[in-house]
Amino acid sequence: MKKIFNILLLGIIICCLTAGCKKDKGDPPTLPPLESFNIDFSNFQSGKKSDNIILQKGVENSNWEIAAGVAGYFRALIITTLAVPVLAFDKALDQKPVYLEEKTWQWSYSVSLASVTYKARLTGEIRTSDVKWEMYITKEGTGGFAEFLWFEGTSRLDGTGGQWTLNHSSQFQEPLLKIDWTKTGSTVNYIKYTYERTLDNNRNTDPFKSSYIEYGRATGTFDSYYNIHYYNGLKFSEMNVEWNSTTHNGHVKCFDLFGDNSWHCWDGNYINITC
Repeated sequence: MKKIFNILLLGIIICCLTAGCKKDKGDPPTLPPLESFNIDFSNFQSGKKSDNIILQKGVENSNWEIAAGVAGYFRALIITTLAVPVLAFDKALDQKPVYLEEKTWQWSYSVSLASVTYKARLTGEIRTSDVKWEMYITKEGTGGFAEFLWFEGTSRLDGTGGQWTLNHSSQFQEPLLKIDWTKTGSTVNYIKYTYERTLDNNRNTDPFKSSYIEYGRATGTFDSYYNIHYYNGLKFSEMNVEWNSTTHNGHVKCFDLFGDNSWHCWDGNYINITC
């Protein structure tokens, strides 16, 4: 009887320890939304005017063109230089993580872009007031590169905001872009890109450093806006852009480009109009 009792007691202890371990492990952290990386550039994509309208001779759309040109520089960073890590994060949303240790979880998988395969390894560590994220990427095949930390960041435990820091590449493992974001309800309603690079590829001082674009949602006729601080080739300029995300009309203000502090408007067909 005593032997049976000891066996039962041992079984109870093992079950309790196992249950305790499972309880301590808890649930994996919730991934931030993909939108935390992506400013809405849909109203200012290159070629939009030709996709939607045919301008008659003498009709100008320079106001919209100026806003689209400056915003387009920041968009290019995401869709070219940083296309791989952003795609890798997107694919993580469909994966199931495994528990590592110390409240840290890992997502491991492969992604393909332009017929090239990359291995991705994302870790999320639950801390006291936030989650620490790290994305490591390896490129396979010809011209491949060893695993390196392509981006890292933090997000609030309640999912209402965070920050990303994306490095340039495997060759230049240095900060390129910082992204700050906030979320209200189910919508990411504020994103700021800040250009962080100190040296360019030739190891010369990068004059664009500290340039930024802020995107947000607002109430009123113009429900979307950019505040842009950028290097124009000679000096830093300030630009403000506001538009309606449904009707597409808007206006832009930039003293260094227009020579005044007035708004310069376009209609729903991106054609210049008097404000």
